[in-house]
Amino acid sequence: MIKTIAVFLNDKQGNTFSDVANDNRIDFQKVIGFFSRPDRIRRLVESEIDHDRPPLAGVIREFEMQPQVDNFLRSYDAHTTRRFRQAVGVLIRIIMVDFLGWSKTGRKGSLGKRAQVPPRTTTPGAYYNVKGLAIWFTRAERYEPAPMLSMDEIRENLRKSLEETK
Repeated sequence: MIKTIAVFLNDKQGNTFSDVANDNRIDFQKVIGFFSRPDRIRRLVESEIDHDRPPLAGVIREFEMQPQVDNFLRSYDAHTTRRFRQAVGVLIRIIMVDFLGWSKTGRKGSLGKRAQVPPRTTTPGAYYNVKGLAIWFTRAERYEPAPMLSMDEIRENLRKSLEETK
């Protein structure tokens, strides 16, 4: 399971977010630590399987309430925080595809509806959601389990992956 920034940066797409991983305004290692906990990985999977929502929807409220995440997203404008939000999406993809064996669907699922803001607004915290699960994230990638896997096989794969994180 992904536990360090080095593993994140070894991913082809993760490597394109080295600026985020090395940004001193937010500790990306803590972000990786948040998502690598077994209970949260289980909720990522359950969000897709049981609730027909993007995996990020299963943990988004708890994630956005992390003091460092909330402070970062409130303190900088959306243009500055966009790369961070994209890097979180890449981190979820690494977990879902590379470690759990799922596939991207090519579709996005909603996490919230943005407030009306004049174009090019640079006011910190202006781009927040007025509806939905999330305050700062609007959409997230959807995933599907490998074809021909039964629910028992999906749960067994999840169990094995979670055991590896211990």
